Amino acid sequence: METSEHRWLNDTEMRAWAGFLETYQLLHRLVDRQLRDDGEVTQVQYEILTRLNESPGRRLRMTELADRMVCSRSGLTYQVTQLEKAGLLWRQTDAQDERGVLAILTDAGRQVLDRTAPGHLATVRGGFLDVLTEEQIAQLADIFDTARAHLGGIDGLCYGTTTGAKRPAGPPE
Repeated sequence: METSEHRWLNDTEMRAWAGFLETYQLLHRLVDRQLRDDGEVTQVQYEILTRLNESPGRRLRMTELADRMVCSRSGLTYQVTQLEKAGLLWRQTDAQDERGVLAILTDAGRQVLDRTAPGHLATVRGGFLDVLTEEQIAQLADIFDTARAHLGGIDGLCYGTTTGAKRPAGPPE
């Protein structure tokens, strides 16, 4: 294998890549631990509940929910089933289109969000954002906007239309 065929990472690029991977893994563990301790949900489950909570009527068609998530449809179905068994959401046939199924946040699901949101915010801030300057956060946001737009355009990589989606900055309502 000739090295001229490959564009190897230079020291700065390797530091950035390894730093991203390690930071993501550590932050993911920290956030997941907080969510499990405070709400007995995983990070993916919390995201599902949050997306339902942010939607009109606290409901979304399963296909629309899948479009907003970066996970496989089968993975989403599994997580929704677990949340339904826990009483945090329920599914029903869409009255306007019987081919569709709605995922609907329950009061118990809303209570989990209310209980976990303050700790989640504190964990994200304390574990990540508060150690950065406002300028670094703005740069990071720009970097991730660029990377997300690029990755979202790769055929078959994203299961939904998450590219460019804006997430509300505030706590769940």
